[in-house]
Amino acid sequence: MKKSSLFTIFMITFIGLMGFSFFVPLLPFFAEEFGANELTIGLLLASYAAAQFIGAPILGRLSDRYGRRPVLLISTLGTFLSLVMIGFANSLVALFVARIVDGLTGGNISVARAYIADLTDENNRARGLGLIGAAFGLGFILGPAIGGVLSAIGKDTLNPAVADGTLAFLGGFNWTYALPAFGAALVALINVFQVYFTLPESLTEEQRAQVKSMPQRTLNLMAIHHAMIRPRVGPLLNTRFYYELAFSMFHTGFPLWASVQLGLGPAEVAFTLTYVGLLSVFVQGFAIGRLTRRFDEKTLIFMACVMMAFSLLAWAWTPSVPALLVILVPLALAGGTFNTVINSAITKAAGPNEAGSIMGITASLESLTRIIGPSLGNALIGLGAWLPGVLGAAITAATGMFVWSKILNAPAPDAVTDPLESSSASAGD
Repeated sequence: MKKSSLFTIFMITFIGLMGFSFFVPLLPFFAEEFGANELTIGLLLASYAAAQFIGAPILGRLSDRYGRRPVLLISTLGTFLSLVMIGFANSLVALFVARIVDGLTGGNISVARAYIADLTDENNRARGLGLIGAAFGLGFILGPAIGGVLSAIGKDTLNPAVADGTLAFLGGFNWTYALPAFGAALVALINVFQVYFTLPESLTEEQRAQVKSMPQRTLNLMAIHHAMIRPRVGPLLNTRFYYELAFSMFHTGFPLWASVQLGLGPAEVAFTLTYVGLLSVFVQGFAIGRLTRRFDEKTLIFMACVMMAFSLLAWAWTPSVPALLVILVPLALAGGTFNTVINSAITKAAGPNEAGSIMGITASLESLTRIIGPSLGNALIGLGAWLPGVLGAAITAATGMFVWSKILNAPAPDAVTDPLESSSASAGD
């Protein structure tokens, strides 16, 4: 592995996620300021995923053809612009537009994973992807904490100062939410400059020319379906989809759940997610290397599904904050292990020269879960705070059974039966 390039992509992912997580935990509360109910909040969260569902496969394929660096630059610019738009938002429509802009250009994580795949071999792929997960977790440690502090400063200092005329020139904003949004935009701008000035391209001219010479077919729902029925990569993509569907109901519904079930406010939610980020960093930065040396990837995928099922079931009836902090430990261990190992397994099962395309399809499937998950999960919270946890546990339990039969104990498919996985064809053909 090229350690200098890995460090650069680690920092880009870390800074990008830190800026992103400044504001995302506060978004449901900001939407409530404009009269949004549980369903509308779910749709707002899902709008980003819906846009990413369209944009991620396109960006992934473009990164195979033209390089990872220019696509990462587009993604970071899109995040910057969307955060500026949120800072100036004065209606629900403005929030929806900002989230859609970010979603259409939001291929940075999938392209970063493809970048890691370019630099690693099968022996150290999981460890390399674990660095992306650790950067993700570190971003969510600092991001929500800083966002919570900025939100408190905006609420307790700037808003009163505007109201009494001391800082009247700052009027026109609800600084409880505008300050974290603008702070996140500044961090995203730093990330744009970091990509432009410090990130080397991971694909050679020969690799890009080889991909450009291949016949290109339209990326659409049928192409994604074809990828999901491929003998080697298909079961892994299906596992990824259903696992993420369950987890998305927890992750995107957590702020509203915490408010309804435990009476937590924006700052408390942000600090709780900081705790989750700390757990995630430990798993993906330190534990994953030891786990992959002791267990094969298929076994770890199965174990993560089982652990997540029990964790979500316990989350459903969490009675207090101390109990929540205990339950989040196995939940974070399962999530961190799964996210790292499944991506490693997918890139290994994919055909040559399609890391960007297959990671784009993976991101598109994840986005689809974040269309369904937030809308369903937040709506269920309105009926009973325990419902998303129970449904999520049932889905992950069923996914574990699928992994047991189709991945863990299934015979390896003959590569000849799937020419896409034994040639340089593009993902989803």
